[in-house]
Amino acid sequence: MAACVRTGGAYRMNWQKRLMDVFFTSLLVVILGPVMIYLCVYILFKQGRPIFYASERMKTPQQSFRLWKFRTMTVVADDKGVTGGHKTQRITPTGAWLRSKRLDEFPQLWNLLKGDLSFVGPRPPLREYVDRYPELYAQVLKSRPGVTGLATLRFHRHEEKLLSRCTNDDEADAIYTQVCIPRKGRLDLIYQKHQSICYDFDLVFETIGNLFRSRNHPKKRRN
Repeated sequence: MAACVRTGGAYRMNWQKRLMDVFFTSLLVVILGPVMIYLCVYILFKQGRPIFYASERMKTPQQSFRLWKFRTMTVVADDKGVTGGHKTQRITPTGAWLRSKRLDEFPQLWNLLKGDLSFVGPRPPLREYVDRYPELYAQVLKSRPGVTGLATLRFHRHEEKLLSRCTNDDEADAIYTQVCIPRKGRLDLIYQKHQSICYDFDLVFETIGNLFRSRNHPKKRRN
């Protein structure tokens, strides 16, 4: 079947993968558009401006983009690095609710339409980690970053547990760089080696299944 031909992990997506992204993203925009408008009004009323949170992420080792989410935390001027236990006090009550339902990620539909993201791929890293680990990310970012992926499905909950125990920036950075980045990198390269449209569908369906399960057993998430 033509749709199941492997792409070999090349950053330049084949037309089937990009067509799948555009088709399903356009469908979701139509379905979720009214919900997103309601959420904008709700967030504005409950926690004020800004409504959105934009974070610089890397699409390739040299090219960055703005990853969009609904804001779930109080704004600070010097925010950096990953979110661990030391940042949980900044999560607003409205933000905690958005995170529990994963509603904060709806604005990433814009990133999908623009081609910054694919539905499936490695999660886009922060610039500081790409600069510190150029060899690893030179390989990982041969795949278009994704909303979900093999590393997200297999390691994300364990990553959350590790980072939730961190009490300061230095501790969170050490755990993330020494444990999380190598583990996620290996999984991202496994996905890259076996990537196909059929495999992408499998991972998307697994993600949807996990979402329904998480509604019955809500857990805290990080950015």
